Amino acid sequence: MTPVLICALISLSVAANDLDILYPELEHSRTIYVTENGPRLSVAAEQQTVVSRRGGNATLPCKIRMDRSLTPSRKMRIKWSKLTSDYLKEVDVFVAMDYHKRSYGSFHGRVHLQGSSPMDASLVITELTLEDYGRYKCEVIDGLEDGTVVVSLNLEGVVFPYFPRLGRYNLNFYDAERACRDQDAVVASFDQLHEAWRGKLDWCNAGWLSDGSVQYPITNPREPCGGKNMLPGVRNYGLRDKEKNHYDVFCFTSHYQGRFYYLIHPSKLTYDEAVRACQQDGAQIAEVGQMYAAWKLLGYDRCDAGWLADGSVRYPVSRPRRRCSPTEAAVRFSGFPDKKHKLYGAYCFKGHN
Repeated sequence: MTPVLICALISLSVAANDLDILYPELEHSRTIYVTENGPRLSVAAEQQTVVSRRGGNATLPCKIRMDRSLTPSRKMRIKWSKLTSDYLKEVDVFVAMDYHKRSYGSFHGRVHLQGSSPMDASLVITELTLEDYGRYKCEVIDGLEDGTVVVSLNLEGVVFPYFPRLGRYNLNFYDAERACRDQDAVVASFDQLHEAWRGKLDWCNAGWLSDGSVQYPITNPREPCGGKNMLPGVRNYGLRDKEKNHYDVFCFTSHYQGRFYYLIHPSKLTYDEAVRACQQDGAQIAEVGQMYAAWKLLGYDRCDAGWLADGSVRYPVSRPRRRCSPTEAAVRFSGFPDKKHKLYGAYCFKGHN
């Protein structure tokens, strides 16, 4: 083996010499290593996630860091944008350059820079809505220097599964968006559903999420729900055709500004009577999302079944007890009964202007 290796090395040496003789003008290649001192401008966020609630305010941190040899110029541009749930595009939120400032779309009049110093590009959002939830990008550009950072805005809230009177698996994605909106909610994100699963949400029916995927959370594996030998988790059907495919939906809602309550009435009501009774009390018949928010976020507890705006009958139990959700705290669902039945009470909601 050793003689063969020596011969190979000699052959390579001869070949290299031959190249030098045949092509004297050929330059030998060499690797050049270039080192830099790093970016002269960068941005950073002391918090990667900010948590607030609907109706409240939030400050998304973004601090500018510059090399000592640089000073902020009047042409420094600060731009905030919101990333869509599928990360395919960005939605403009706010842009500032010197004295010129502009807010966009639903953020108009609700956003401004904190501006505690020339190096502070933090964004303040007021009167938060459910749609404000998500990830935001802060981008700072000063001449040839630039930097970006992404900050998440989370809202305190609750995820709930939903299907309409038509029955299960009757919603395409756009129907699902409308269904959640009609119940004072929005289509939940995967992160929101995953957090709800960690909080023991267990639901066997697949539902739309905001990124166009269809998933469902299982904490108690069983045969009808992917198999009893499967591990607990969020089952994923993947992305589906938003127009052609039909499923249920997972909605998300947060704190509300108003009062949710069970209407004390001398008799049981039909659906139309429940609507009128709430109106006569200076309120409106409550929506499903409002019941879930009252139950989850305020600990609302009532064992009386009552009409809601979508024609369903439900009741919220935060203290499990005999004859009233004995095994778990939950919003109990009694279905979509005939609206002419005089069998139920009414849940009302009175908003605060």
